[in-house]
Amino acid sequence: MTTAPGITAGRVLAAEWLKLRTLRSAFWTSAAAAVLIGLAALLAWYAVGVWDGLTPEQRKSFALSPLADVTAWAVSLCMAVLGVTAATSEYRSGTIRATCVAVPRRGLVLAAKAGVVGAVGLAVGQVAAFGAFLASSAIIGDRPIDGQDLVLADQAPHLLATGLSVAVFAVLGMALGVLLRSTAGAVVVVVLLWHVLPMLAANLPAPWDARVGSVMLSGLADQIADGSDTPSIYGELLAPPAALALLLAYAVVPLAAAAVAAGRRDV
Repeated sequence: MTTAPGITAGRVLAAEWLKLRTLRSAFWTSAAAAVLIGLAALLAWYAVGVWDGLTPEQRKSFALSPLADVTAWAVSLCMAVLGVTAATSEYRSGTIRATCVAVPRRGLVLAAKAGVVGAVGLAVGQVAAFGAFLASSAIIGDRPIDGQDLVLADQAPHLLATGLSVAVFAVLGMALGVLLRSTAGAVVVVVLLWHVLPMLAANLPAPWDARVGSVMLSGLADQIADGSDTPSIYGELLAPPAALALLLAYAVVPLAAAAVAAGRRDV
């Protein structure tokens, strides 16, 4: 089929953007991401209070996980849920039929939806990663807290990769929503990939814990940025190009499967 007269890729993108920003779930997931940045700042403030009350000897064993990583990890779930609802809301409401009539080329619709969801996920991911890092750094100051004595110039590649992984989670959620057409089912799969499978991998006997952990989606940002000095449940066995290729595959492969599935269905 061909696209209806007057329907261009730009108009399809605009339509998908309108759909996304009018979803109530878009507001709540974005609000949750903003709250998580605030919580990172509160955690940094709490850590400073604890640190200032410790003796020099006690400070040697005091550590705090990098708050940018923790924040982006939690925001990944928010954006994945946003991607899921961006797809399943149309099936639930029945508006997918009108969409298919207006734009018979379902691949174009899917690409536009993925572009919009991915762009939002990328923007939110970068804001979450850099925002949490800058906020926590400003609060902690020059206190040498283990895990927080990081420099922005050194951490920028890692933060960029972390923000990109958030966008991949968003597109993955959208693709799963199209494939399963069930919000609950797609969210369950997302949670498995986001948290359950990495935890199971971390409990495998060596060296399989590192081998399996290295290909988990949440652990790829460190490897893209050429490793991290902080403890992690993930392995770090992949070279940066391989880690980047695998990260993109987490979005491209489900999206391709969703395109095939959408093309074979009536709606």
